Amino acid sequence: MYRYIPNTREDQEKMLSAIGAGSIEELFSDIPEDIRLDRDLQLPAAMSEPELVSHMRTIASENVSTADHPCFLGAGAYDHFIPSVVGHVISRSEFYTSYTPYQPEISQGMLQAIFEYQTMICRLTGMDVSNASMYDGATALAEAALMAVRGTGREKVLVSQGVHPQYREVLRTYAVHAGIEIAEIGLTGGTTDLDELRAVMSGPDGAAAGIKATGGMSGEGGKTAGIPARDTGVAAVIMQSPNFFGVIEDMESATALAHEYGALSVACVDPVSLAILQPPGEYGADIAAGDGQPLGNPLNYGGPHFGFLAANQKLVRKMPGRIVGQTTDSEGRRGFVLTLQAREQHIRREKAVSNICSNQALNALAATVYLSVMGRQGLKQVAELCLSKSHYAYSKLLASGRFEKVHDAPFFREFVVRAVAEPVEAINKRLLDNGIIGGFALERHYPGMENCWLVAVTEKRTRQEIDKFVEVAAGGGC
Repeated sequence: MYRYIPNTREDQEKMLSAIGAGSIEELFSDIPEDIRLDRDLQLPAAMSEPELVSHMRTIASENVSTADHPCFLGAGAYDHFIPSVVGHVISRSEFYTSYTPYQPEISQGMLQAIFEYQTMICRLTGMDVSNASMYDGATALAEAALMAVRGTGREKVLVSQGVHPQYREVLRTYAVHAGIEIAEIGLTGGTTDLDELRAVMSGPDGAAAGIKATGGMSGEGGKTAGIPARDTGVAAVIMQSPNFFGVIEDMESATALAHEYGALSVACVDPVSLAILQPPGEYGADIAAGDGQPLGNPLNYGGPHFGFLAANQKLVRKMPGRIVGQTTDSEGRRGFVLTLQAREQHIRREKAVSNICSNQALNALAATVYLSVMGRQGLKQVAELCLSKSHYAYSKLLASGRFEKVHDAPFFREFVVRAVAEPVEAINKRLLDNGIIGGFALERHYPGMENCWLVAVTEKRTRQEIDKFVEVAAGGGC
């Protein structure tokens, strides 16, 4: 039995004859000869299957895994415990092989899974409605901005520099050809400068704050980047809490300020933190978005993850993707349907609210199973452990004398310290040499934060791991 089902020479000749081609090379005749590869691929000699398996295992062993290296790296993706039942359920063929319910009413199991996911996201965020999920946190946040523009009829969006840098990059990419102006609001003490936000919101007087719009369109046929004018208005204020530094923002005040000027409030939130922090719905946010990776999804080398997007009821028809609803059939039995599908595959393209055509169904299912298994109390315990263990690590690093405080603001799971004796990259290399994955060097995205180190501590980290991490980071170990 063939492992890879190759085509024999006889098979190839039969297929070529059937299509009227004389050779395989003839199939590529439309490709100019000067750009074709004129040599064989530089591959090693063929191996037997046992040799190949052994070779691939040798290569794989060079990778560093969180399975055997304690991980203190966060910056948007986190090493949380995942109950084994999550993998068991999502590996079942009825879920693992399903993609998009194009004949939705037949796919009752998948529709119910999405409906339960939506329900849990709404309960977690305190919002009225959730869609079936997005690609990741970055696209969810960008789509939230587009929702705000559609909902208000305005074309300016203010985003805090405390929002994940890569999320802001995606937001600017969305804005470039959508005629949207993006202005970034600075930070003070690790949190968004609300005085600066008010200055920009209030109009021309905000010029004194020195804020410069980025993204958007400029030049002929577009809009010139600049300070939001009083008479044009702002569509949305986007803030993240906990922000990229792990700092907890004053979301209630920011939301009130946004509403004061007729803008929508977009809250980018961490789902685990919502077990102990006030959810967006309670402080009046109009849209909540974020990355669902911490909910039962492994790191996966940076993806795939899934994004969640929830909003209040008045914005339901502005949401991208699909929304599953619950109903009853002609015999009164519970059933599920695709209630809304505001995507270009189902309605006229000019009426579609997004070109994201799919949801991350399997990743969202993992989150649904995770939340079902953990329950309200279990998720709260995870959040409390993240809080207490991160503060323990923070105090130990400061006590070592090799790191100093950067912010005084409260934080969740993640914090910033400044290395006083050596570069962060040298510390991370020493940690890796000792079997530990270190934190994130912030100067990559924040030029004014040289030698600042972003460290994440989840519920998986033990006291022994944290103590060794501090010892090696402070100069101990080999």
